[in-house]
Amino acid sequence: MAETTSAPPQPIVTLTINPALDVSTSTERVRPQHKMRCGPSRLDPGGAGVNVSRVIRRLGGQSTAIYALGGATGQAYRQLLEEEGIIGRVIPIGGSTRENVAIDETSTGQQFRFVLQGPELSDREWQAALDATEDASRLGGYVVVSGWLSPGVPDDFYARPTQAAHRHGARAIVDASGDALAAALDEGVYLIKPSGRDLGQLVGATIYNYRGSCCGSRGARGPRPGGCCRAHPRRRRRGARHS
Repeated sequence: MAETTSAPPQPIVTLTINPALDVSTSTERVRPQHKMRCGPSRLDPGGAGVNVSRVIRRLGGQSTAIYALGGATGQAYRQLLEEEGIIGRVIPIGGSTRENVAIDETSTGQQFRFVLQGPELSDREWQAALDATEDASRLGGYVVVSGWLSPGVPDDFYARPTQAAHRHGARAIVDASGDALAAALDEGVYLIKPSGRDLGQLVGATIYNYRGSCCGSRGARGPRPGGCCRAHPRRRRRGARHS
């Protein structure tokens, strides 16, 4: 019997334009206007695209992570990623990489999450991230663009690497919301991963009993009581900037 050989894994590129250094800790109770003593803290490199690369690494795969970093926070972030063995390309920026804070309230089991906005990027900085993503996607495979946009980045930002993926025969996967998601959908994507709230905002309706979705250039599907709804992305004006 002839031996069969498996196909080599396809390249995967992830883009994170607004990563965050995630700080997590705990306290007994969160109270307004009080100083609250916290337990041990933990630092993790966060950002949806980078998290995809981290999971791929833990599963034994490889990807190329492209992410924008700046300031002392960015240096700490890069060190943590390198310790995990993440192969990446850093896009230097003038501002400081943001932080997110998660606090577990031990008396109730609730978690409080504080998500910071992030630094404003110049046209040169976000364009450098797009150029690096296109360079890395020339071999095809998959391009994963994910996460919040930084201030100063245009709302159609994720549509641009989607276009680049098409030019090089790659498949675009988008995890975004609002106008950024709508713009990418206008270009036709392989897959999206919206939350129920994000999908509801996109189509202008409340999504009931939402468990997941699969979306391409023809629209999105999601279950609801009594059947399955189909929603088509609305057209939008290109070039608007994220504020």
